[in-house]
Amino acid sequence: MKSIAAVLGLPALLMPLAVALPAQAGGPTVIAPEPVIAPVEPYVAPGMDWSGAYAGGQLGYADMDSSTGTLEGHGIIGGVHAGYRWDLGTFVAGAELDYDTTDVALGTAPGDSLDHVLRAKLTGGTEIGNSLLYGTLGAAKAKASVGGNDLSDTGYFVGAGMTYDLGNRWTVGGEVLQHRFSDFDGSGIDLDATTVTARVGFRF
Repeated sequence: MKSIAAVLGLPALLMPLAVALPAQAGGPTVIAPEPVIAPVEPYVAPGMDWSGAYAGGQLGYADMDSSTGTLEGHGIIGGVHAGYRWDLGTFVAGAELDYDTTDVALGTAPGDSLDHVLRAKLTGGTEIGNSLLYGTLGAAKAKASVGGNDLSDTGYFVGAGMTYDLGNRWTVGGEVLQHRFSDFDGSGIDLDATTVTARVGFRF
């Protein structure tokens, strides 16, 4: 009787390999692991950095009221401002000085007028897109001419504003402030003033 190697025409030395091949062919199938695809993070545009010094000018309108109803009036105001901001991420803080000359006649007596207002401000707000919305408060010193006398006094103000970045460091915005002067220069008269201004600035 012929051997399997002789029937297959294989040398006897290759017989173990011929027997092993079918066993390997019927062995377990190895499945390659599926590739892991990392999730794509959405792109978030970097926010503006409002930090730094700035300066500009403002023009607007003032309305004056008094506790006696005598020193009241309204008119144009305009001036300059300069300040510095600190961008703290979700909050933008700042400090500013501004100066307005005015054309506000007070009462009916000739020459009675509000002459100018100087303010020291603290600001704080939040960034929305290219805009900065903020609140402000501080001290205001006003000078007025009443009855031929120069009067001045220091009061306080609160308000709010918005600044929009136009690009190339230029900004535009607006601001509303409410002022209060108690017993103005010892006159016994309390003065209130509301100012609304449009502002143009440059960031350094």
